[in-house]
Amino acid sequence: MKAGGAIELGESKSASSTPKIGGVNKGVSILDFILRIIAFLGTLVSAIAMGTTRERLPFFTQFLQFRAEYDDLPTFTFFVVANSVVCAYLVCSLALSIFHIIRSNAKRSRIISIFFDTAMLALLTAGASAAAAIVYLAHKGNAKANWFAICQQFNSFCERISGSLIGSFVGVVVFILLILLSAAALSRR
Repeated sequence: MKAGGAIELGESKSASSTPKIGGVNKGVSILDFILRIIAFLGTLVSAIAMGTTRERLPFFTQFLQFRAEYDDLPTFTFFVVANSVVCAYLVCSLALSIFHIIRSNAKRSRIISIFFDTAMLALLTAGASAAAAIVYLAHKGNAKANWFAICQQFNSFCERISGSLIGSFVGVVVFILLILLSAAALSRR
């Protein structure tokens, strides 16, 4: 109930609040673009680091060697594929992010963006978590399952696969932030 010019909750005195929300959404869209570039770099570096990881150790002679490569385990192959798919998605989504900077009040495209971002978050989390479990076994081993810790022998291999996990989990955190930012931008509309 309005009495003598008092404003009820949820009402504004003038239309001046609309440009302010549009400006906030434009700032959110710019932050969205920057975060997508960060996630792109993280997933790209992770896929390249894991995909190029290999180490050979001589056993008794130079002709008899032990080797460790990322594609020896299907989990690491899945990790590389998942990071590559998410990386390609992020490149494609940069165009939508630029569209959101230009038209900060776009609603349908933000909903579509949230949907695909959530799907990519699930894919990236699955790949990174599966690879993290294998990396843990490589570092610690499991005596009950007869898995021996190989990181004492294959130091360079283990350092690279552990490092590639960092970029992937950075991508996971960035995707969570992207989904929250898009939801915040939709709620301001």
